[in-house]
Amino acid sequence: MHKQDFEQLLQEKLATLDKHKQPERDLWPGIELALIKQQDEVRNVHHLNDSAQHSQNPLAREVGKFVMLAAAIALVALVSWKNLMPSKHMITGDELVAALSAQHEEQKSALLIQYQGQTALTQNWQQQLAELDSAAVAIKKALENEPNNMALLKMLQSVHQQQINLIERVHSPKWSQA
Repeated sequence: MHKQDFEQLLQEKLATLDKHKQPERDLWPGIELALIKQQDEVRNVHHLNDSAQHSQNPLAREVGKFVMLAAAIALVALVSWKNLMPSKHMITGDELVAALSAQHEEQKSALLIQYQGQTALTQNWQQQLAELDSAAVAIKKALENEPNNMALLKMLQSVHQQQINLIERVHSPKWSQA
């Protein structure tokens, strides 16, 4: 088949298609998940690059390792406990949201205690933290209607990570580390 014949056949087929046909299902959740995944990949690449370019002070590094280890142990303990307990159902979206929120609050509190008394780089960082908190509340409210929506769960996780990054960046800017 020649290119001109193919183009003509393609144009004929396109002309016969129903112009008002709607998708069989809502495509937005899949698009949203793909966008979030793409943003997370870009953010992770930047985070890895930032980490490779500078080193933290030894105390902050040790506390950070401790917080991450404690969070991992808490998550493993929660999952193990849920698997060992005889139950009629698996962990629900509501329980997962509660576990993620609890883990995040522990990590955020540990960072705030670690940086207590240090001068912050900006004055409005607490306002930014509050805005991220209200975003997390809105996502949690949406999760009440769709507790197993993976896109919403990823968004919540992303907001939590943004809060942690904000706290770390305003108290330990990379330009002040040598």
